[in-house]
Amino acid sequence: MTRRVVICCGSGGVGKTTTAAALALAATRAGRRAVVVTIDPARRLADALGLAGLTNSPSIIDGNWPGELYALMLDTESTFNGLVAKYAGSQEQADKILANRFYRNISGALSGTQEYMATEKLFELYEETDFDLIVVDTPPTRNALDFLEAPNRLARFLDHRLYRLLTAPTRGIVKAVNVAAQGFLRSVGKVVGGEVIADAIAFFVAFEGMDEGFKDRAKRVDRLLGSDETAFVLVASPRADTVEEASFFAGKLGEHHITVEALVVNRMHPDPGAGNPLADRKRAETFAGTTLGNLYTALADLRTVAQGEAEHLADLSERIAPAPVQRVPLLPFEVCDLDTLTRFGDVLLGSR
Repeated sequence: MTRRVVICCGSGGVGKTTTAAALALAATRAGRRAVVVTIDPARRLADALGLAGLTNSPSIIDGNWPGELYALMLDTESTFNGLVAKYAGSQEQADKILANRFYRNISGALSGTQEYMATEKLFELYEETDFDLIVVDTPPTRNALDFLEAPNRLARFLDHRLYRLLTAPTRGIVKAVNVAAQGFLRSVGKVVGGEVIADAIAFFVAFEGMDEGFKDRAKRVDRLLGSDETAFVLVASPRADTVEEASFFAGKLGEHHITVEALVVNRMHPDPGAGNPLADRKRAETFAGTTLGNLYTALADLRTVAQGEAEHLADLSERIAPAPVQRVPLLPFEVCDLDTLTRFGDVLLGSR
């Protein structure tokens, strides 16, 4: 993989975080300087790297590799604060926004904020660091779509006539408060509290003039997601539901004119080769009560499961063709530290 950005996406519980960490580690072992980013607040990435925890800044992972490996976990509020500081016209404007109670409430809790800040963190690493590879571990599929669509959603909001009304200095909300909207705002204030209304007004006033910087950034992030430097890797397990989720996401990527570069299917049962489970079961009946009969029963069961998994994957494999499909078998260990992550990576990339 020679891309600079790799985005791993898929359902929860399919090994997506482990796959992302393994790709970054493999790049490090090949001499590259790599960072893996999770926007999922669960501890799975830290666990896979054998760490007690992660912060919003890249932390180096100690290891005997020719390259360097870093990891971080997105902190939405800290990333938002940094963006405000970047685009504020002055330190005074930044301080007003950061101290505003309305801003403090939305910076970490507003719907879509996490996904947009994830794209901002990705772009920050892309633009302002010299990492050779940035691997992003996204939340489960449906939320990962928010990640994909966040830049355009922000740009549309900042162009919306309501936002323009709220932030216009002479005809916006400040003037409205002094004229026709006072009765309406008093009614709303009784429900949500007058302080909330006042804080929101103060926030929009303080935000005035910063929207162009945010819009420009959002457009550049959107271009990066669709550029040749970015690769989307789907991660699934052979279960029908996770394959369906992966197929759904592949379709959404297609709507954005983005190609799936690879499909990773974790926890595949081994294919026992040519044969028929019905024939195996007949042989098991012939040798019933013997070790050989038990083995034929196990073989029939394995063939049934393996054939079912192959059928689940057939349509998805065809849909994303010519993208390669990497099938990772069930492994006799859980990934819990760098040693087991290395072993998983060897299997994932075909080294073992």
